[in-house]
Amino acid sequence: MIGIAVVGYGYWGPNLVRNISEAAGAQLISVCDLNVERLAAVKSRYPAVTITDDFEEVLRDPRVDAIAIATPVFTHFKLAMQAMMAGKHVFVEKPMASTTDEASRMVEEAARRRLVLAVDHTFVHTGAVRKMRELVESGLGDMYYYDSVRVNLGLFQHDVSVIWDLAVHDLSILDHVVQERPVAVSATGMSHVLGEPENIAYLTLFFESKLIAHIHVNWLAPVKVRRTLIGGSSKMIVYDDLEPSEKIKVYDKGITMCPNSDAYGEKVHQMMVGYRSGDMWAPKLDMTEALKRELDQFVDCIEQNSRPITDGQAGLRVVRILEAASRSLAQRGRIIELEEARLIA
Repeated sequence: MIGIAVVGYGYWGPNLVRNISEAAGAQLISVCDLNVERLAAVKSRYPAVTITDDFEEVLRDPRVDAIAIATPVFTHFKLAMQAMMAGKHVFVEKPMASTTDEASRMVEEAARRRLVLAVDHTFVHTGAVRKMRELVESGLGDMYYYDSVRVNLGLFQHDVSVIWDLAVHDLSILDHVVQERPVAVSATGMSHVLGEPENIAYLTLFFESKLIAHIHVNWLAPVKVRRTLIGGSSKMIVYDDLEPSEKIKVYDKGITMCPNSDAYGEKVHQMMVGYRSGDMWAPKLDMTEALKRELDQFVDCIEQNSRPITDGQAGLRVVRILEAASRSLAQRGRIIELEEARLIA
């Protein structure tokens, strides 16, 4: 059995605790939080679990093989590094760190100590996103665009902008579904609350091919929308995460290009656009809870000494884009080359 401790019992911590307590091959050893009332709630529901407000106590506990970190973003680096230096495997919330430099150092530390470092990009483990990857690999043809809207009213974060809070989901999905990596990013946005980070933003990602990705995130929308469109030369996908059952719809629609002689008889050929409209279908999806799959994989990777799908490298790629997007945001949309961002970091 892999002994796991959870650090942070705020918004996401209870979900981690519930899934770890039910995971095959894992044992929930302890929960650490600075809030006494939260710890009392843990003890009430999980009486056999050790509770503590001392992270050092977790590090010293020989029963703990791995630590799941669900604390504010600015604490991730310090806590994860301490955990790995104590020989513990790490499962860390998204985004994995506040800067590319911190994320790089975490990846290096895990590799040096041969520890598993997993980043909680939960959506990557959903049946919908895994199905999208299958479709992109097998039936969409050449990729044209990835267009996502992720908006709602709140929850305002005081330590990070809406990019780091919401866009991180789409960036992790994009990283998993599309094998090509973006080469540059541009971001614009605005804060409407004095002294707070940006609450609305638009990101555009550029690739070497003709693929373009656009992500719209907003904390000030009157409705909650979680919708992504992926366009390919053969088929197109609509992914609506708020749909209770048919989250993925595949459209056999697109365009065809055919040469057409100039109407006036000149020996000039122009490409005429033709439209193709076929069937729509909704593939069956695996409805297993994503966090359960993710934590089961984390435990398996520890036992098998293998790498999780959303490993430290995946987390680093996302943080690099977030950091470059933040620089672009501060410069009113200036295009930031990701290679340039990597060299600066």
